[in-house]
Order: sequence, then structure tokens, then C-alpha cells
Amino acid sequence: MRRTATLSATRRSLPEFPSVTEVLVVFYSRKGSTAELARQICRGIESVSGARARLRTVPPVVTSIDEPQPAIPSEGPPYATHDDLRECDGLVLGSPTRFGNMAAPLKHFLDGTSSLWVSGTLANKPAAVFTSTQTMHGGQESTLLSMMLPLIHHGMVIVGLPYTEAALTHTTSGGSPYGASHVALGETQPRLSDDEKVLAQRLGRRVAELAVKLRS
Repeated sequence: MRRTATLSATRRSLPEFPSVTEVLVVFYSRKGSTAELARQICRGIESVSGARARLRTVPPVVTSIDEPQPAIPSEGPPYATHDDLRECDGLVLGSPTRFGNMAAPLKHFLDGTSSLWVSGTLANKPAAVFTSTQTMHGGQESTLLSMMLPLIHHGMVIVGLPYTEAALTHTTSGGSPYGASHVALGETQPRLSDDEKVLAQRLGRRVAELAVKLRS
């Protein structure tokens, strides 16, 4: 009887994990293409049973202190915080290409995560990256690789797109084994090709599937 009571007390004291696996999607976008990729990735995440997407953006980097930026954007998803990173089970980062590298606002956000690196908060969580460019040879793959570097330093598990994804073989626009991408070609409104949409959704799904398995 005493042992039964002890076991019951132990069970009650065990931590209760939430039933939903949450994958954080953090992006920076100026003209909407990267934001549209982010939305497609969220669709892929939420196609996985037990997974949910949390969509966040980052504020622009400003050189003037005369006009402080609002704490909450006037439209679109909220700004990402360290709590978002602590609470997520997986992470997908997106940025437009800037001379073959990620944009300054996303780099600035990542540069501020040293406390999470020290504590190992992101270690062993799955992660992936995505980008958009104006031209076909605008540095997509180097940008995707540059975005992976801080994630590797955090000890995250990098997820890419294998060539078992048929769209990766016959896409004539964006899409890379390093991550989802889009080629804008000077468009004024984001118009992802069917292959770009499929690959973005598959990337989100792959991260979510791995996050669910790792949590269980």
C-alpha cells in the first residue's frame, strides 16, 4: 500500500509535456517573397499530425535612434523573442539574399542568441533554412549555407531537401537541397511557382516530422 502511494506520487510529480510539437518559423522579408515561402512552410508543418507552426518575423535594423521601432509590428506576425526559441521543438529560418548572405536584420537577431548558445537551449532540435533572390544566380545556395552556420554552432540538427523530392529535379526556378527558395525575377508581387510551393511545404513537413520523433 505504501509503495503504491509512493508510485502514485512519483507519477504526479513527473513533468507533463504538451501534446503539440511546435516548430518556430522566423523570417525577414521586405517585398513579400520570403514571407510567402514562410507561409508555405507553415502549411507543411501543420500537415503533420501533432505539429503546429509558430510564425514570427524580426524587426528591421535601423541606424537612426531618433525614431524608435515599435515593440509590435503594425501588421503581420509578431517579432521573434528568445522565449520563442526556448519553447520551440524545431526552427526554420528565412531571409532574402544580400550579396550571397542573409539580411542584416536576421543576422542581428541571431547574434543576440549567445545566452541560448551557452545554455544549449537549441541543441539537438531540428532546423532548416529558406531564401529568395531577384535573379536565378543571385547567391541562393551561399545564403542558405551562411544561415546554417549559427544553427550548427547551436548544436541543431540541419534538415535539407533530398532528391527523392521530385520537384527538386524538375524545378526551373527556386529549390535547392540546402533548403527552399524562390526566384523573384523582378516581380512586384510574390508569385511562387508550383515547384517552389511544394518544396517549401515539404521542407516544413520534414522538420515537423523529425521534431515530433525527437520529442517522443
